[in-house]
Amino acid sequence: MSERLKRAVQELLTHADVKINGKRVWDIRVLNDRFYARVLAQGSLGLGESYMDGWWECDALEQFFDRVLRAKLDQKVKGSWRLLASGVLAHVQNRQKKSRAFNIAYAHYNKGNDLYAAMLGRTLAYTCAYWKNAKTLDQAQDAKFDLVCKKIGLKKGQRVLDIGCGGGGLAAHAARKYKAHVVGITVSEEQVALAQERCKGLPVEIRLQDYRDVNEQFDHIISLGMFEHVGVKNYRHYMEVAHRCLKDDGLFLLHTIAGNTSVRMTDPWLDKYIFPDSVLPSIAQIGASIEGLFVMEDWHNFGHDYSKTLLAWHANFEKAWPQLKDRYDERFHRMWRYYLLCSTGSFLARKNQLWQVVLSKNGVRGGYVSIR
Repeated sequence: MSERLKRAVQELLTHADVKINGKRVWDIRVLNDRFYARVLAQGSLGLGESYMDGWWECDALEQFFDRVLRAKLDQKVKGSWRLLASGVLAHVQNRQKKSRAFNIAYAHYNKGNDLYAAMLGRTLAYTCAYWKNAKTLDQAQDAKFDLVCKKIGLKKGQRVLDIGCGGGGLAAHAARKYKAHVVGITVSEEQVALAQERCKGLPVEIRLQDYRDVNEQFDHIISLGMFEHVGVKNYRHYMEVAHRCLKDDGLFLLHTIAGNTSVRMTDPWLDKYIFPDSVLPSIAQIGASIEGLFVMEDWHNFGHDYSKTLLAWHANFEKAWPQLKDRYDERFHRMWRYYLLCSTGSFLARKNQLWQVVLSKNGVRGGYVSIR
């Protein structure tokens, strides 16, 4: 039985030029023969969990996933009926409704500031960096902050809403360099504490608040890496809140990971272990959500920069592991490595994108000048 299942898995992997127990860095080494049945039955969930359990190894997971995703093997192994049922429920349920808004913080963003401080570098930015003229992660994150401020034309004294402010890096940058007044909101208590400490003495207010509860006006709105948690059923309401809170001559910059097709749920393994209730938007879904509310002024894709960002995070994480392992066990170590490197592979394969979209309420008179 196991030989037949092994042949079936190898036949699939052949389409991606991956060999079982091969010698190339992207080949996999199977250490437990139960791996084959688990992957064929459970798809990506079984693949990820079996890696966490130590059933297989790969020297370059990001290259493995680059090949697997380019060959669209994820579409050939759908997984169990339970996963199918979850997909059906995603069409019916609003998994990102207000009563569940803080779930992502408990599951992911509150894991520990020690982990994120070790992984993210000086800026503590947990979103894609901008590597155009940068050589280090910190330089690339600073460049991303500056790119955002320039794209909205930020000026001294202007009031900015930062939806999903994270550790307060962008808020501090906008306040310190551009003399702006920033209100940052997040659903993570850990992020509130961290951002408040980092923005001490600056004209920055950090709130533990859901975006749906904001009802005041700002010169500009920015949102970096938060839209992935909004959910398809809430995209329109999210845009209505942004429209309500943005002054008539202001700009709204949306920075989000995105996908090439419209979906209603994320990868089952990522949903279970990393980002519960998250989902990546498509062009069509964003377009429908802004119709009649905003003018699309600029759409910038620099998704390949996310693969470089993730590899830098992974290098930092592995370097810091000796100091982290007393708090996190080896299964977490393998889970987090898998998360960072399978995500890297998705950007290398161009399955996932990183978009910065600039929106205005009435159109910029004379036209918007794109900034790169």
